[in-house]
Amino acid sequence: MRAAPRLHWSIMKQHKIAIMGFGTVGGGTYDILTQNRDYIKRTQGMDVVVARILDRSDAPLVARGIDKSLFCGDVDALAADPEIELAVETMGGVEPAKTFITKMLRAGKSVVTANKELLAKHMHELAPIAEQNGCGLYFEASCVGGVPIIRALNESVQGDKIVSLYGIINGTTNYILSKMTDEGCDYATALAEAQALGFAEADPTSDVEGFDAAYKLSILGSMAFRTCVPYGSILREGITKVTAGDIANARELGYTVKLVAVGKRDGNNIEARVHPAFVPNDHPLAAVSGAFNAVYLRGDFVGDLMFYGAGAGAHPTGSAIVSDIVKALSGAAGYGGFAGDSLEKGISLVGDFVSGYYICVTVADKTGVLSKISNILGDNGVSIKAAVQRSSASGTATVVFLTHRAHEHSVMQALGSIAKLASVERIDSMLRVL
Repeated sequence: MRAAPRLHWSIMKQHKIAIMGFGTVGGGTYDILTQNRDYIKRTQGMDVVVARILDRSDAPLVARGIDKSLFCGDVDALAADPEIELAVETMGGVEPAKTFITKMLRAGKSVVTANKELLAKHMHELAPIAEQNGCGLYFEASCVGGVPIIRALNESVQGDKIVSLYGIINGTTNYILSKMTDEGCDYATALAEAQALGFAEADPTSDVEGFDAAYKLSILGSMAFRTCVPYGSILREGITKVTAGDIANARELGYTVKLVAVGKRDGNNIEARVHPAFVPNDHPLAAVSGAFNAVYLRGDFVGDLMFYGAGAGAHPTGSAIVSDIVKALSGAAGYGGFAGDSLEKGISLVGDFVSGYYICVTVADKTGVLSKISNILGDNGVSIKAAVQRSSASGTATVVFLTHRAHEHSVMQALGSIAKLASVERIDSMLRVL
């Protein structure tokens, strides 16, 4: 008689995790982990359970119909809980998030975070704590929502030197500028609609003044160029001064206005800047509209790569967090990148970079004014690529210039001299050209 086959039983380990901060992103992460729990078990071979939720009160749990027994109001108790393997931080801001993450890392628990401000300002403090305690610090969700750009930079292009990084990495400003472009409305109107739809906060400063994009560029630039790109060294300008006239001029000249993050490395020189720019209509970033984000990389061997997707939101960001949770619980090493708070020896950040420029000036509608401005630009080494003049009934004219590539400092010096001309009423706008 043939022997009966042996039965092999395996018990899948249950991984208990905590979520710290149960707002929009924390809730989105919970949704994915609970609704796709069986799917993650089948495809990833791990059972991930949200065992604790840390917040100021249990009100967010009650609102969602979640068992109040999951609530935890004491971070020290959470850090001391031996069953919790990993903590997800979705609180935002620097404090108390920094203190809470530090407690978790010192307790030997890996941390997954979406907190770009904290990372840009304090990664050099947090990364060594994670390393010293044998745990990981993961931050895929900190940049570009659900788009796996951190993973790509860290694990997919190790053989390449990234020479440039261009990004539309803030959904709020991209929505506002897209609205101004598509409907011809002014900044204030577009901002009000973005706020009404929940794309912009009641206080939109972090987004519209470029802080959010600068935090993300610090992280992305540091990962791309394998050295710290300090947040405080990034040139930052917001979109609050972009006018409907600038948008119209861009359209007429074959461009689209976007808030762009620019990172470049040439040998030991690095550029890092965030500002509104004229993007040529044939560039892939020009077609990124609404609240979507994109990052356009160039490697020395791989060439051009484009990453595109939803740049924010509960579920796109939650998806990136869950990806990091799975990575962390699989035993993979935590992200490296920028453990120092200064550049490598020999690396310098370039302030006097080279770019094309769009300049809009209101002048007295008199003979010779255009010639005077052109001479000042030429004297400062700034060559004019195109010029358009429009007269008005009030005796003034608007002059629009596009320049060839020139040094930033030269253009600023020229603008200072142009502003002093008696025939110049005002310099309306200056935007760089991608």
